[in-house]
Amino acid sequence: MSSDLSHFRGDLISSSALSPSDRATLAHLVRKGMGANSVRAVRSDLRYLEAWSRAAEGRGLAWPPAPETVLRFVAHHLWDPEARGREAEHGMPAEVRAALAGAGILRRDGPHAPATVARRISTWRTICRWRGLEGPFARPEVSRTLRAAMRASGREKGRHSKRVVETELVIRLLDHLDGIVRAAPGRDAETVALRLRALRDRALIATMFASGGRRRSEIADLVARQVHRLEDIAEADGTAIPSIGLRMGRTKTTDAAEGVRVFLSGRAALALLAWMEAAGIGEGPVFRRIDRWGRMTEASIAPASVNVIVKARLGEIGEDPRDFSAHGVRAGYITSALKAGIPAPEVMEQTLHRSLDTLLGYFKDERQREGRAARLL
Repeated sequence: MSSDLSHFRGDLISSSALSPSDRATLAHLVRKGMGANSVRAVRSDLRYLEAWSRAAEGRGLAWPPAPETVLRFVAHHLWDPEARGREAEHGMPAEVRAALAGAGILRRDGPHAPATVARRISTWRTICRWRGLEGPFARPEVSRTLRAAMRASGREKGRHSKRVVETELVIRLLDHLDGIVRAAPGRDAETVALRLRALRDRALIATMFASGGRRRSEIADLVARQVHRLEDIAEADGTAIPSIGLRMGRTKTTDAAEGVRVFLSGRAALALLAWMEAAGIGEGPVFRRIDRWGRMTEASIAPASVNVIVKARLGEIGEDPRDFSAHGVRAGYITSALKAGIPAPEVMEQTLHRSLDTLLGYFKDERQREGRAARLL
């Protein structure tokens, strides 16, 4: 079975009362409603499950899978490295590892992260339901074994970023990029490209942070029609602060129909407006690729490029890029906002979190590390 979701039209919308074109249209809407990131994740999980089934059981995935197949998947991925040292047959068999590694599917020899295993099993179960099948996932011997195996895993939950990108660090980045913009007034191709990239990266970092620590895909997918110039904010001293609203559409926690907005004010708004004016962006992607010759293309940057830009610019101000990732911008926004005494519900309006526990999870370790409880001696 192919791992391409385009082959699931009949499985997603299976009513025989619908015409083939109706089923195709509805299946397209289902996939579009999931969002690009979710579709990519399902494709990746399904590709892995299919490859594992062929390597471990000698055949493609069965729908629904037998309980022992799911249990075998758990045993092959949540094994104990210490037990492997005592028993060579513990965990994933060598021939299965070799087959997956040879296919480029398996990239590490150790047990998988519990979150990864749980996500792949969740995908497995979801696709069963799309096919109108329940599968064995809720059976006690399967669900209890999975929970116990995940608890037994000694792997610490991975971090996206060793250090968070807090307000002070963002200000240093913006000051650095301001300097490049001001110092590059020439018209030669190299200088123009240098300034154009600085304008884009300044706007990208400022927008990403100030709008609530937006995710990489949300920044990469931002288009001009989502950006709305609002009336300036009047301060008590008579000064006017520029303001922008960003209509976020579909995000990880919101649907397009909700019409949610987040906001940029002051320096971040000015940085975004300066970039869009300089680049002549009135429609299409906001943050676009700039080729090696300094020419701006019509295509948006890739989500992975957001991470590259953040790390590269941090390296330019003397920070170790290995300590950071784009996700650290989101964590840094939340950490900075809560440290500044901004109430959590107000922070959540900007980050679009729906769970207070999830929001506070970004802040907990830093607060605990700096708190009095850790400094009694």
